[in-house]
Amino acid sequence: MPRFAANLSMLYTELEFPDRFGAAAADGFEGVEFLFPYAFAPQLLAQRLQQHRLSQVLFNAPPGDWDAGERGTACLPGRETEFRDGIGLALGYAQALACPRVHVMAGLVPEGLDRADAHRTYVGNLRHAARLAGEQGVDIMIEPINARDMPGYFLSRQEAAHALVDEIGESNVRVQMDLYHCQIAEGDLAAKLRRFLPTGRVGHMQIAGVPERHEPDMGEVNYPYLFELIDQLGFDGWLGCEYRPVRGAVPGGTSQGLGWLRKWRGANKT
Repeated sequence: MPRFAANLSMLYTELEFPDRFGAAAADGFEGVEFLFPYAFAPQLLAQRLQQHRLSQVLFNAPPGDWDAGERGTACLPGRETEFRDGIGLALGYAQALACPRVHVMAGLVPEGLDRADAHRTYVGNLRHAARLAGEQGVDIMIEPINARDMPGYFLSRQEAAHALVDEIGESNVRVQMDLYHCQIAEGDLAAKLRRFLPTGRVGHMQIAGVPERHEPDMGEVNYPYLFELIDQLGFDGWLGCEYRPVRGAVPGGTSQGLGWLRKWRGANKT
């Protein structure tokens, strides 16, 4: 049965961030993920995880200047020192939170930058990050992101991500397969799952309804069918619930929208 992790950057947003851990646990989540932890001391976050018996399953390395529109620095020539400092910071948090995965955002390819230069920089940075992360048993995740939501992002397709894993050549670099992004960029989700899950290179998955990025039972994707398929294919990782509740930040809005999860759990009790 798939294991679902609450994305605390998008869910329970009516609450202050440290209080979202308890809300997720109260709704039966056993794992959490979020975008960035760096506004909070790692000791505080570790305490909330321990208090609510939650596993931290994923977070992102520093992305550059997020508020200015940056979405990672891994592919940007001339930013290597900043990138490496960010990886060091992320791995410190990973150790404190006992988190086995860090997602490294590739970045937007600037106009005028030769794609080959971006590619070469990306591969070099990922190799460096993977070797550091491997020293503490952490996997580095790379994620294709659709061009509608993030125009100009370096990586947008599953096949390209798997080719990069091969090229980087480090055993702890794996693919973060977000089915929301995959549906928008490529579609044919069941075929993609059948092709890529058996490789063992997919280390984390994420879900959201398409096209509005609301709950998984809203929109064009038949998630119950895909959950069954994921089980059949033997994926034993986490599925991050990285969606925006349709009720927004109203009190209880996230919990009210979890009917899809309660229905799935009820249908799969053993």
